[in-house]
Amino acid sequence: MSHEASLAALRARLDVAPEVAAALAAGRPVVALESTLISHGLPFPQNVEVAAASEAAVREGGAVPATIAVRDGRILVGLVGDALETLATTPGVRKVSRPTLAGALTAGGWGATTVSATMLVAHAAGIRVFATGGIGGVHAGAFEPSAGPDNRLRSPSLDVSVDLEELARTPVAVVCAGPKAILDVPATLEVLETRGVPVVAIGTDELPGFFSRGSGIPAPLVVPDEAAAAALAAAHLALLGSGLLICVAVPAADELPRPEATAAIARATAEAQAAGIHGPALTPWVLRRVGDLTDGRSVRANTALIINDARVAARLAAILARL
Repeated sequence: MSHEASLAALRARLDVAPEVAAALAAGRPVVALESTLISHGLPFPQNVEVAAASEAAVREGGAVPATIAVRDGRILVGLVGDALETLATTPGVRKVSRPTLAGALTAGGWGATTVSATMLVAHAAGIRVFATGGIGGVHAGAFEPSAGPDNRLRSPSLDVSVDLEELARTPVAVVCAGPKAILDVPATLEVLETRGVPVVAIGTDELPGFFSRGSGIPAPLVVPDEAAAAALAAAHLALLGSGLLICVAVPAADELPRPEATAAIARATAEAQAAGIHGPALTPWVLRRVGDLTDGRSVRANTALIINDARVAARLAAILARL
């Protein structure tokens, strides 16, 4: 099946909320939002509060929010009524990425979309901007042997998020606070460069560090403000047919200082390795453990950066709509 035929088949599965459909038809700005933070990222009722605050931040920025999820064989582009709370309180919600999208659609019930599935659906719906907290990437030990708890070398895990491949093939501008801080960030940047994905920081020479404002790593591309980021995004999306990553630092008042974040992540990662936790379960486990080790300060930073990313994405989408 050709790429266009696949997109057409995917569009036939979409249920686009009336407000979102009207905005898209009129050329008004729309921002896609993922739904795994609702079902898997945060506990109830905080998950609903953050999701609602993210949608409100998109509206404040001049755009229409389109939270994406799967329900009973259909893909919802924009959750209406009590759907946010239903998703937040329903047990057994599937975590949906590109590899698991077909399975979620055929299994029925609720599914919450990750970065890769949200990008795929946003593109099919005609949405050019997507806001999330942080992307997945290359985990430590993915490409080289690593020492286990028994000090014996383990083979490379090849644990690399599908998010990176989605960015390489799906033309959507993804606004985030950088790769998740638990990752091998330099290796993640190398893979993105190899796959032709621009990584752009707004207003800082240093790549944002997810929980922290800085990562200690120079940003591959730097623009001074959202207008410049929108101009770059418009050119890239029109010319190159892949996605791009636009990184925004967490607000200063809410950041977890980098030394503290680094220490908590190192301890949580070591504990996960000792417990044999790996694959899709690793990231949520480590993030929860970092929250425990920082007395909830990482959770507060995570919440703040999610809402801030949504607000910046809305302003970016509004500028793009005028270009």
